[in-house]
Amino acid sequence: MAAAHSVLGEQVRMPVEIRHADAASALFLVDAAAAAELLDGTGLEPLKVLPGKAVLSLAFVRYVDGDLGPYHEFAFSLMARQPGRRNSTGAYIHWLPVNQSFTCEAGQSIWGFPKLMADIDITPGGRCEVRVDGQFVIGLRIGDGLPVPGSAGGASIDAYTARNGLLRRTPWIMNPAKVRMRPGGARVELGDHPVADQLRALGLPKAALFSSRIGALAMTFEDAATVLQTREAR
Repeated sequence: MAAAHSVLGEQVRMPVEIRHADAASALFLVDAAAAAELLDGTGLEPLKVLPGKAVLSLAFVRYVDGDLGPYHEFAFSLMARQPGRRNSTGAYIHWLPVNQSFTCEAGQSIWGFPKLMADIDITPGGRCEVRVDGQFVIGLRIGDGLPVPGSAGGASIDAYTARNGLLRRTPWIMNPAKVRMRPGGARVELGDHPVADQLRALGLPKAALFSSRIGALAMTFEDAATVLQTREAR
């Protein structure tokens, strides 16, 4: 029998299916020392692709049809790995605001995602703005690119989360279609929120390595597995 979790009086069964969403994202080379500071205490280290450089992903998703209902989401994540462990590379989800309370609670309680409530405005032209308690945090615009095969729209890599003293790893499968990509193609505007200051410390605003827009995205989230206790729990 599939595992189930009780969320605000409702049962959420594993795996969670997202039947339709659309998304936009950009990858950036950022300062590895600043990335290591954000990962301090999680049990992870940044994946260094060049000397002194780590990889940051910024993305926004409009969930249309899925097991957690419709909602908007913004994701700030770093490519990371467990020190000394081969085949441990994944996406560490550092900040994950959403605009609906059910998915916020489900994300926190089931997977340990750092979800919080925010105002997230996503426009058809490929722009997203995020405000927390009325304070502007970030604006991200993703330009249109050239059509590419769906397989180029994103790798199905595991997601890492660190919450309540536990480092968790969640298997995550993406099935993208209607994908468009280009070098660069992203414009970032930062506010005066603490998360914006973290992005500045990483080196933003700056040009993206490349960006993508996914017109039709299906996803599957498995249950989270605990990797280790972080320093917070010791």
